[in-house]
Amino acid sequence: MPLPDPTHARELIHTRKIVCEGFEREDGMWDIDGWITDVKTYEFKNKERGVVTPGEPIHGMGLRMTYDLELNVHAMVAVTDFSPYRICPDITPNFSKLAGLNLNKGFMRAARELVGGIKGCTHLFDLLGPMATTAYQTVDEIRYKDFQVREQRGEKVMPFFVNACHAWSTDGGVTKREFPTLYTGGK
Repeated sequence: MPLPDPTHARELIHTRKIVCEGFEREDGMWDIDGWITDVKTYEFKNKERGVVTPGEPIHGMGLRMTYDLELNVHAMVAVTDFSPYRICPDITPNFSKLAGLNLNKGFMRAARELVGGIKGCTHLFDLLGPMATTAYQTVDEIRYKDFQVREQRGEKVMPFFVNACHAWSTDGGVTKREFPTLYTGGK
């Protein structure tokens, strides 16, 4: 369903695109490549780059996160191809500090401490949330089947997505159907 028609005439000024892609690696690990691009529809002057033309990125930055099925981050690599200041790419090595974090256990809070504010780049930091959810989606089917097998063996399992949204509430119909032993609602 599209958004409703705008109620007033308007002119496009800025476009931000975030693209995240999930890859299964031959070594059993997983990669998420994330990219953020900002472009303007008008020409403007930049003190360090000169004139930035319409459609030329003011920001063009990427991250690659390598992780395992337990959602442990093993590596993070950052690049900056376009930025408003020459100094911007200097901070990209800091993002390697995210290795060792787990995407389920306070990832964004820990990431903010390691690469937030002046310890990182706002635009690269903005990629972390979409990349984390892309990581879940990339391994979703494998993890889901594992949870089902473990539940069938009688193990008490709590998949990471249960109680993470309205559809997966423990008192809702989806949980009742998919993981009946976790269901907390009425009949």
